[in-house]
Amino acid sequence: MLQRIQTIYLLLAAIVCGGLSMMFPYGFDQQGVELFVKQQPLLIGLCFGSAALSLGSIFLFKNRKLQFVLGRINILLNFILLGVFVYWSLTISGETVVSEKGIGMLIPIISIVLLVLANKAIKKDEDLVKSVDRLR
Repeated sequence: MLQRIQTIYLLLAAIVCGGLSMMFPYGFDQQGVELFVKQQPLLIGLCFGSAALSLGSIFLFKNRKLQFVLGRINILLNFILLGVFVYWSLTISGETVVSEKGIGMLIPIISIVLLVLANKAIKKDEDLVKSVDRLR
């Protein structure tokens, strides 16, 4: 059952959070130097944790309830990542002079949207299976 739409959403979320977060800066410091996720161990852990949860959820297609729960945990992890990004961007020294944010700040938001769509599709599949079981 790897051909379901939630598999595509989960794969895209893993690619976005695991791959694209390393390429795009999430902000700039006072000197104009780009800040990347790969420079901070906490951010690397959160991004790769989210990507691992997404990839792990793909292969749990037989257990939709667990897949749904892991999707919610992954959404929570991405909200924490977004919170860290926002906190660090607001506490950068010289913020009144430099207020540029990188496109990397949007990566957790894109990942959250993809995970919500995946969870919606998982819930739809679960409801379909329950409705077929009632008819038997």
